[in-house]
Order: sequence, then structure tokens, then C-alpha cells
Amino acid sequence: MTPAESELQLTSRGITGVPPDALSRVRTNATVDATPAGQRRTLPLVVLSPGFTNSRSALTALAEDLASHGYVVAGIDHTYESHATAFPDGRVTTSLAREARRRGSGFQEKVAAGRAADVSFVLGELTGAHPVRPGAGLIDPSRVAMAGHSAGGAAVIAAMLADSRIRAGIDMDGATCAEIPDDGLSRPFLFLGKQSNYTPGSGGIVPERTLAWKLMGGPVATWERDWEHLTGWKRWLVVAGAVHASFTDLALLAEYVGIDTGAGLSGARSLDITRAYVRAFFDQHLRGTAQSLLDQPSPRHPEVTFCFPGG
Repeated sequence: MTPAESELQLTSRGITGVPPDALSRVRTNATVDATPAGQRRTLPLVVLSPGFTNSRSALTALAEDLASHGYVVAGIDHTYESHATAFPDGRVTTSLAREARRRGSGFQEKVAAGRAADVSFVLGELTGAHPVRPGAGLIDPSRVAMAGHSAGGAAVIAAMLADSRIRAGIDMDGATCAEIPDDGLSRPFLFLGKQSNYTPGSGGIVPERTLAWKLMGGPVATWERDWEHLTGWKRWLVVAGAVHASFTDLALLAEYVGIDTGAGLSGARSLDITRAYVRAFFDQHLRGTAQSLLDQPSPRHPEVTFCFPGG
């Protein structure tokens, strides 16, 4: 992040106990302007969409892992949703969408649709006749997929329904809103969420239309609805001890500055799990390499449970 992005991301969340530029000084394993490696039109592309108000930087650990295994990764900042998006000319936009959230219904559907449009635009820019980014010519446009966290995860189904170029998708801890048509969605899909909110059947524990149901039962209910209409390869995995931030860099960074997220897993461990299962999914569905990790529980990842809704 830039210092301006760091300050706005922190102050907008009421976090004042750390230096305002702290997030701009996080050390990563990536190098700016590195020369892309690979042969023309040979590399699969994964688009990553962050949670509402979050920066694309919140998925850096996942992006780096995929890139280190030969994927092209495009992280998207959804302008006017993120608390801060810095442009090359120095402009910094803020989260105007938070105000719209208070003014009417259908907000989640509008966010998902807007993000789907963002993703389609980015795919056009990267895989069109005149790619705009250095190294974009390495992308194989027939092997494109998407993963997202929270609102970004919720937008994956919307993006897949709107754009047939997206061959496979992952929703990480995001309650969905775009309804799948009756004829279904036959492309591969992975649900990956925290056990507390996304265990099948848990929506019936609390009364509907209450705050508790909205926070706990509502999310799993959307996955149960969509599960029935996912007609291709699919998996539903939940992670014990995870919280919402566990699927991003934010859990690890919170630990470092002394913020308790309530997670039962360390930030490093939850990132290890996220990277392992996300990469296995894309290796299987973009590279055609079968992954036993996706077929059964693994002793290396005892926190992960395979769910079989309706079974």
C-alpha cells in the first residue's frame, strides 16, 4: 500500500494504536517491476477480489503463492468501495459505497454486479487484442479463474454467470447473493469458509430474520441455496478456528500489532491452509492436475472439514 492508503485503511476502521503508515511498510516477497517469466499464452490467470472496503493488498500472501507456482495473478481494487485506492497520478479515492449502503435495499446485489463488471473489464484489458500490462501476453485466455473473499467471494458466482471466460471460482467466506438460474452453473466451484458460520444446517439454530440469523444463519443459507444449483465439480470446506479475516493477510497483520481477532488459529496457519486449498483447486481445474487434497480430509490439515449438504 501507499502511505495514504495505509492511513485511510486504518483510521476508517478506528485503528489508531499503530503508526498510520504501518501497512505501507509491510515486507512482502514480491519485487516491483520484475520481468515476467514464461512463454507466450501459456500461463493461467487468477483474478482476486477482496472484501468490502478492503484493498487488493489484503490478499497479497495468496497472490504471491499463486504467482510463485506459475500463475498470473490480477488483484483488483474496487474503486469507491475500498477505504482507499491510490492511482498512479496521485489521486486517492475513498469508500463512497458505505453511504449508499445505508440508503436502500439490494445493496449486496449491486456490489456483486459491479464487481462482476470490474472483473470482465480487467479480463478484457489483460487478454484482449492489445493487452495493457507488461507480460499480459503470457496469459492463456482459455484458462482463467477467480477467487474472492467476503464481498469478493460473493461476487464470484455473479462474475461467472456474467462472463463465460471464468472457468472456475472460489468463494472464501462470503455470503452469496446472485441467484443461479434453474439450469444451474456447471463450472467447478469451491466454498471455503469458517466453521462457525458455514457448517450446513447451522442456519436453523437461530430464528430467521433476527440479528443472530443475519450474522450466523444467513450466510450458510445462501451457500445451501447455491449448492443445489452448482451442477459441476464442487466442494464445501470449513475451517475450525477460523474467523472472517483468517482467509486474508489481515489476521496475520492483526497479530503482529496486538489486535485480537478472536481466531482459534494463528494467522500464519490459516494462511497456510488457504493457500494450500486454493492452489490445489486451481491446479486441478486450470492445469488438469488431479489433487488428492480435494478428495478427502488430510492429516496435514486437520482443521479442514469436508461438508456434504443434504447428504
